[in-house]
Amino acid sequence: MKVRCAILSAIVLFFGTAAFPQVFEVYGEYSYLRFNPTLSGLNNRSFNGAGGGATFYFAKYLGIKGEVMGYGSTTWTATFASPVTLPNGSTIPTGSYSSQGDMFTYLFGPVVKIPIPKVTPFGELLFGGSNTNGYTNLVKSINAGGGTISATGTQHPFTMALGGGIDISLSKRVAIRPIEIDYMLSRYSNPLTSTGNQNNFRYIGGIVFKF
Repeated sequence: MKVRCAILSAIVLFFGTAAFPQVFEVYGEYSYLRFNPTLSGLNNRSFNGAGGGATFYFAKYLGIKGEVMGYGSTTWTATFASPVTLPNGSTIPTGSYSSQGDMFTYLFGPVVKIPIPKVTPFGELLFGGSNTNGYTNLVKSINAGGGTISATGTQHPFTMALGGGIDISLSKRVAIRPIEIDYMLSRYSNPLTSTGNQNNFRYIGGIVFKF
């Protein structure tokens, strides 16, 4: 009886979902990312980049999204007014240290939309990872100035984006995405304090093609 009920429920769910038109969207986007490093003396970083992805709406309101974003190099600068000795014995001499760092993100998760005419609001919760060489390059700059910090390679920590935006239809197949705003959490462990959890801001805008 339980098996029969489960099969019947699956059939109802399938045909209930199939009753709605399934939509596949592909998009290209510009993205601005405000990265908040967990390091005293290192201000927020501004990244500009681009990317894209796709969303498959298997129901009227619900879809699955995958995206990748690449962000160009930005300057990382940290200033120390006096020498610093870290808990592990590593040292940072007095001075100002600069380096370059870029970033890449890859995220996947559910999307919920409200399919009203012309303007379509949506919300999303995406999970995945990212990487940046910003912390590593900064450590190399400090060590070149006399520091003794152990440099780590590029990290690939857990990353999450929570937010939403709107799409404005230009035709049946094309829409523009004037705004998408996300809170983005990343868990980079910086090599100076071994702390993580950066609370970042992300803006996205672009064009959407529907199939």
